[in-house]
Parts: sequence; structure tokens; C-alpha cells
Amino acid sequence: MNVKSIAGQLGERRARFALSSDSAHPRDDHRSMSDFVALTKPRVMMLAVFTALVGLSSAPVRLDALATFAAVLAIAAGAGAAGVLNMWYDADIDAVMTRTAMRPIPRGKIFRFEALVFGLVLGGFAVAVLALATNLTAAALLAGTILFYIVVYTVWLKRATRQNIVIGGAAGALPPVIGWAAATGEVGLEPLALFLIIFLWTPPHFWALALNRTDDYARAGVPMLPVVAGRTATTRQILIYSGLLVLASELPWVLGFAGTAYGAVAAICGALFLLFARQLNRSTGADRRAAHRLFVFSIFYLFVLFAALLIDHGSDSFSPTRSSSDGRAVGSVHVELLPGSVRSARSFINLCTGEV
Repeated sequence: MNVKSIAGQLGERRARFALSSDSAHPRDDHRSMSDFVALTKPRVMMLAVFTALVGLSSAPVRLDALATFAAVLAIAAGAGAAGVLNMWYDADIDAVMTRTAMRPIPRGKIFRFEALVFGLVLGGFAVAVLALATNLTAAALLAGTILFYIVVYTVWLKRATRQNIVIGGAAGALPPVIGWAAATGEVGLEPLALFLIIFLWTPPHFWALALNRTDDYARAGVPMLPVVAGRTATTRQILIYSGLLVLASELPWVLGFAGTAYGAVAAICGALFLLFARQLNRSTGADRRAAHRLFVFSIFYLFVLFAALLIDHGSDSFSPTRSSSDGRAVGSVHVELLPGSVRSARSFINLCTGEV
């Protein structure tokens, strides 16, 4: 199956779905708040908030409690807006995939137009709040992340190329950069290292999931790597990206903004990641456990890595108040943030096992 044939099938399916969904009322008029919350992909949102908090805590500048709350709220809303707009555009795909068929739009719980308006309003709110509470650099990064996820990944890459996850992963890797920028007003080498870790983590994480859902993606006409290149090529690519990820995960320690404890955690978890990737590469097509094992461990891996960074920088919570880049006096709030953040991240592990 080539990309053109996939695109043709998807175009026909999109047209049929548009006629059946946009011209009709939702099958269930009893909308609930939970339906709109589901549109925001709460599990993915938790990942964005958690990694953004790590970027925020790693920054040499501390925001006051109100600004920190507003920044976290804005980043969460921005991630939610991206999820809503993704579901709006991908409603035709969601309707034919087993994993996504029960989302609010395919189920007829919410109009596609309602989702579009909700996503645009939520995104505008997120960018405006971040600009007012922190700075224009962070707000511009948030706006760019939303646009990249929707326009570049959802509209273009996802339906056009096997590299959709590789390039599109940049959107999911930006939250720590946004968190850092919210505190400092600029982008530094440290958050770019965190960006690289998530960027390289994304392909093996998603491809491990896609290996066990190849039929689903093929039916939806999405040219995911396992669909167009096969299992052998996919597991080989997973192994390559896993090796690059393990090397990149040591950058915070190498660059000196994480301690030896983090370096040890990254090395141990990286060795396990490579072990699972190697087992997957050597497994047969009938073995679904190897792919699922790597997928689940990849979530644990990212959590442990970023939790170690968060804890590593937790000691800075007691440092004297410093000034932000625009000259405002700011105080540390990480004493209050750290325990709750770690608890939220731990629950994120359980939640994210079933959704991407």
C-alpha cells in the first residue's frame, strides 16, 4: 500500500464522513462536560504539563505562585486545544479506528463545528493568559506548538508520510522549552536538551503501539511506518532511535544541569530501554507482547527521567528570590509544586498506558 492509494482512500472516507456528520445533529442531545473534557485528550495533556513543569523548575529564574499557576494553566489549556482541534480534523479517521471510535465526535455526542470553536477559543485563551502572566516568548512558543501540531502534523504529515511521527514529534517535545521560556523569557541550551530527549523518545513509543494496531491504521488510511514499511523495518528503526535516545538522555548530566544521581538513573533506564528494543527487534510478528512491553516501559522511562530532573532541581526551591528577565521580583514556589507534581506524574503513568 503506497501513500497515494492511502490518501485516495482517506479522501473518499473523509467526504462520506463529512456528509454524514456535518449535515446531521448529534445522535445524542445530552451533552455533558465530560464529553468536552475528553476532546482535550487529558492523558496527553498531563504529559505536556509534567514536562513543562520540569522545564520551569530547571530554569535559573523562579516565578511567583500566581504566575506559575497561570503558566501551568495556560500550557494545559494549550495542550488541550491542540487535542480538540486534532479530534475535529481527524474525526473521519477516528470513526473507522477501533481505538478511537468511541471519541465524542464519532459517537455523535458533539458537533464537529462545536469542537472547532471550542478548540480555537481554548487555544486563544491559553496563548493570551501565558502572554499576560509571563512573557511574549513563551506565548509565541505555545502558539507555534499548537499550530505545528494541527497544521504540520495533523493536516499534512499524518496522512502523507511514514515520517509523520518523527517530524510531528517536535510538537510534543516543546512543553519543557515553553516552561523554561515562561520563567526566563528566552530559550537556552538546557531546555533544548529536554526537547531532544522527548523528540527521540516519540518514534519508538508510538511505533511500539502501532505495531499491534497495524490493521487499525491501515483501515483508516494512515501511512504509519508499520503499515507502509512492515514490521522488520519498524523494529529496526525503533532500535536505532532507542540508541539515540539513550545517548541524548545523558545530556542534562553532561551539560552540568543535572547531578550524578540523574546520570545514573538515565543510564540504568536507558539500558533497560535498549534491552526491550532489542527484544522487540528479535521477536516474531506473532509476538505482540514485546511491542506492548516496550510501549508501556517507554511511558515509565520518560516519567522516571523527568521525575529525576524535577527532584534534582527541587533543592533549588530554597534558594533566594531572584529576578525574572523583565526585572520583576519573583519568588520560589517549587516547595509547594514538587510533591504534587510528582504525584500527578505517577498517576500519569497509569492513565497514559491506553492512549496516545
